[in-house]
Amino acid sequence: MMFQVLACGAVVFPGLFFAFRKILPRVFNHWSDADVVLVSERVVSSLHAVMATTAGAVVVLSCRGNVIDDRHWLATHFVIWFGVPYMTYDLLAMYLSHYHRFRVKGHKEYQRHSLGTVNSFVRREFLLVLHHIALLTVLLPVTLFFRKDKGDFFIGCLFLTELSTPFVSLGKILIQLGLQDGWLHKCNGSMVLLTFFMCRIALFPYMYWAYGRHYGIPLYAVPFNLSLAANLGNSCILAPQVYWFVLLCRKGYRLYRRSRRPPSPPAKDQ
Repeated sequence: MMFQVLACGAVVFPGLFFAFRKILPRVFNHWSDADVVLVSERVVSSLHAVMATTAGAVVVLSCRGNVIDDRHWLATHFVIWFGVPYMTYDLLAMYLSHYHRFRVKGHKEYQRHSLGTVNSFVRREFLLVLHHIALLTVLLPVTLFFRKDKGDFFIGCLFLTELSTPFVSLGKILIQLGLQDGWLHKCNGSMVLLTFFMCRIALFPYMYWAYGRHYGIPLYAVPFNLSLAANLGNSCILAPQVYWFVLLCRKGYRLYRRSRRPPSPPAKDQ
């Protein structure tokens, strides 16, 4: 039964990806292969993020009464049905996006797939690749085997980290459509920063606070009441989120300064 469910998830995301790769060139016939692959990857990522966020909200709302012992079937089954197949698919989709981007630029080594192109992808996107592998090798075993049917609330919270993904994806799609100077892109940028901070950074202190409230201990004492493995696991998930948030803030600041810069005066005729 588990393998049938995994096969279902493994068909959904690659199937959507290749469907968009067929549809988008017919709508935007001036796009390159790199453009089509990038947008296809972003759209599928957004769909998965909506599913994960919805599942997370359902689990959190169902288990908020007792954050340790309350159960909801989605906390485990969503990881099996869609989490594992999606993370595996997304590694492949990110590689294909990387490959076609450099192939369009004319790099000779990208005329065909090889160990060299895979190695280049891993080096350039090391943090993202490590993030995906860590979720597959850490979150899956913890969800299925090591938490002893406790803490569904916190698994639901981790699903909520995907809330920022549709906004990040929309930003890249708007740039692809040449709409990066419009009001929609600016509003979306604000939503990226807000959702990323709330659901990928502030969420972790909130989970510690919820744990402390359950056991009647103050927030500052919670790390000392958790195992070293739990604290290290949370730190390993949080660290790249802080790094990416800093990058997003820097990018947002550059765009803000550019928008405030007065237009260049027209060149005078000689």
